[in-house]
Amino acid sequence: MTALPVTDLESSAPPACAIARPRKADAREDPPLVRRAIIAVAVGFLGLFIVLPLINVFAQAFAKGIETYLSALRDDDTRSAIHLTLLVAFTSVLLNGAFGLAAAWAIAKFDFRGKNVLITLIDLPFSVSPVIAGLVFVLLFGLQGLFGAWLAAHDIKIIFALPGILLATIFVTFPFIVRELIPLMQEQGTEEEEAALSLGASGIKTFIRVTLPNVKWALLYGVLLCNARAMGEFGAVSVVSGHIRGETNTMPLQIEALYEDYQSAAAFAVASLLALLALVTLIAKAALESRVGKD
Repeated sequence: MTALPVTDLESSAPPACAIARPRKADAREDPPLVRRAIIAVAVGFLGLFIVLPLINVFAQAFAKGIETYLSALRDDDTRSAIHLTLLVAFTSVLLNGAFGLAAAWAIAKFDFRGKNVLITLIDLPFSVSPVIAGLVFVLLFGLQGLFGAWLAAHDIKIIFALPGILLATIFVTFPFIVRELIPLMQEQGTEEEEAALSLGASGIKTFIRVTLPNVKWALLYGVLLCNARAMGEFGAVSVVSGHIRGETNTMPLQIEALYEDYQSAAAFAVASLLALLALVTLIAKAALESRVGKD
């Protein structure tokens, strides 16, 4: 038997691409039936527990007609609650923006003793019930509290007044801005700031022209989350407000007061306005996420 030349052996061998290899299953690919079932469960859950109650709020708000709806919003106590809610939310966002920038800057840019303690304290509002937070302020600044006698002697009112509502709201919303800024600042490092300082820029100019533009989207995202929580906060504000109608009732407290007085149409009218503010915040959040994704 004559041996074939090497070249003939190579030409007779099947090409590598012709060898069929079993295709490995991708763990990320689920059968179509499973995917449809998961999507159906998710959509059904959102529709049942979020969309349907939201639709019901607006349906109940307009159940007695547009005139009743507008009359409920024109009520003096309701207008006072709307004004107070917007004022508290704006002030909380403003102060938390300043505090959040300072805290995130300190944690991300510097190493110092007690850094982990500061991070733990920032996360404290996430782990403490808002009702407990409100009670802490009452024990500190109430008439029978630690500083109550001194405050009363100097005619300074914190509990059952605007300052107490602000303190409670700032406490529960503090982590939202700083927690958006810390990871981004840590990722960016300090090279750009050091370069700006080495070129003769002052600390303020470096912050305005280098640091702030680099974190502007994270800052705006944190502001939206902080604003949404501030407008809807109930537990802590309920403890420190005193439920004084026309003075210390925010929109969530006004809704409760109206509902307890069997004024359901008025309660749902105020609730629909609060829901509209939340939807505006949600739309702004989605637009911001889209803008960040493009950048």
